[in-house]
Amino acid sequence: MTKIVEVAAAVMMRADGREFLLAQRPEGKVYAGYWEFPGGKVEPGESVRDALIRELQEELGITASECSPWLTRQFTYPHATVRLNFWRVTAWEGEIGITAPLEHSAVDWQKTGKSATVAPILPANDPILKALSLPTTMAITNAETEGTERQLERLEDALLAGLRLIQVRDKDWPAAQRLWFAEGVCRLAHSHGALVVINDDEEIARRVGADGIHLSSARLAACTQRPDFTWVGASCHNADEVTRAGELGLDYALLGPVLPTQTHPDATGLGWTAFAGQLTGNTLPVLALGGMTPAALSTAQKHGAHGIAMMRGW
Repeated sequence: MTKIVEVAAAVMMRADGREFLLAQRPEGKVYAGYWEFPGGKVEPGESVRDALIRELQEELGITASECSPWLTRQFTYPHATVRLNFWRVTAWEGEIGITAPLEHSAVDWQKTGKSATVAPILPANDPILKALSLPTTMAITNAETEGTERQLERLEDALLAGLRLIQVRDKDWPAAQRLWFAEGVCRLAHSHGALVVINDDEEIARRVGADGIHLSSARLAACTQRPDFTWVGASCHNADEVTRAGELGLDYALLGPVLPTQTHPDATGLGWTAFAGQLTGNTLPVLALGGMTPAALSTAQKHGAHGIAMMRGW
């Protein structure tokens, strides 16, 4: 078997996550001139976190002070098979290339959700660039309980405040009613540049021009190949289901419930420690679900989540 090289990769974020850093490999190294996320090999006996901090000190001259695991991808190059452990780095001490020599040919800050302005980029990083464009907060509709008019009003307010990802759920409605509501959500969301995914109904998703589809856990279990949409996610309750979503090449997963919810107030949920444990080795962005409010975003990300999903808290 080919030896797998463990690599710590830093997804350095600034401007509240709207920008991330890419670095250009210097002359004399494999793939010289290619752009990548800074980082390097994990040494024997070293943790990924320690390797990340060491590599950032050596390569950029900074000391990471706030970092958390995000996702893991494996890629085979002609010269090696690498397991890239991507960590989000949101705070550091020092100035890049100022407090110590810069080991890369150049660095460049890129906009999340936009096409990269540098090339070529190492091929292992293509899925990472898409994952970075996924908004960190998802609103899940609950118009069956709240009413369509109130839901659309609240969605508009949330979109004006920066919401950029909506899941249309409301799956107990008759098809015609659900179609009408989904059309309204898509018109509203797309006017603000937001993404819309439809829960479990590919026909409605195509008819309303949604950006993708969201699979229930039951639909995920029965799925044999990725549905043909730009964005595809799934609801998961454990690590095995998250792994299954990754094997199908989905773009994200929801995992929960993490905390007690209004629907099930007596259920304790996973809790943050167990939630983080379920994410070990996950290959795609995971949003925490269950009892979430906007205030929980930072906590969720510190425990390895990409972001949060909310049915009532948004």
